[in-house]
Amino acid sequence: MIAVEIVAHNEEGVRRDLEVLKKFPQVDCVNIPDLVRYDYKSWEAAKVTQPSLPTIPHVRAMDIDLSKPLLMRDVFLNYGIKEVLIIAGDPPQDMLREVYPTESIDVIRKFREELPEVKVYAGVDQYRSGIREELYKVQRKAQAGAAGFFTQPFFDMRFLEMYADLMEGYEVYWGVSPVLSARSKGYWERKDKAVFPKDFEPTMDWNINFAHQVMDFISDSSGGLYFMPITIDIADFLPKVFDK
Repeated sequence: MIAVEIVAHNEEGVRRDLEVLKKFPQVDCVNIPDLVRYDYKSWEAAKVTQPSLPTIPHVRAMDIDLSKPLLMRDVFLNYGIKEVLIIAGDPPQDMLREVYPTESIDVIRKFREELPEVKVYAGVDQYRSGIREELYKVQRKAQAGAAGFFTQPFFDMRFLEMYADLMEGYEVYWGVSPVLSARSKGYWERKDKAVFPKDFEPTMDWNINFAHQVMDFISDSSGGLYFMPITIDIADFLPKVFDK
């Protein structure tokens, strides 16, 4: 299974990216993050993509008021959206947007209660804490009702294989994101504490080769691949990835 992330700036951009994705039969589903800097919500964008490709919108836990029904419930029901990814989310910088002290596990349970037919995925951040602590969070999310997981991007095959061994038995989409400059690498290292191998090079060739390694890995396992082409247009990235 291969999921590709598109950023929902607006409906026009989503339709443009969708037309690109439809050219690649290797793509099984589209993943849409919910970014605080945009008013266009992930589940609104899913109205556009779901008729063509199974869509997994992100829902930020801090946007959910547990005392009220899920605000996206009708959209999920009316448009046949059958999957969702619950993440914690980063707080808004200006504090003009209302947020709640809601945790991912609370929202996982709320989706299971209010939309039991929707498959719930949860996030894995393999860099933010120790491995044992992160695996404990995985276990708790699974107990709350998460049926699978999406990771942060991996850049080191050995690290991915180790995590795959530790998460055996869970459905996991392994994150891959091209890093094409020293500045971008520094960002991942500073902000997300990402781990890069000694042989890493911020080139398209290196990143495409790594993507192929992960594709080979998932072909021999039950996992999936989650492409996050954050800094590159999917129209430029996907042809190179699937030209194998």
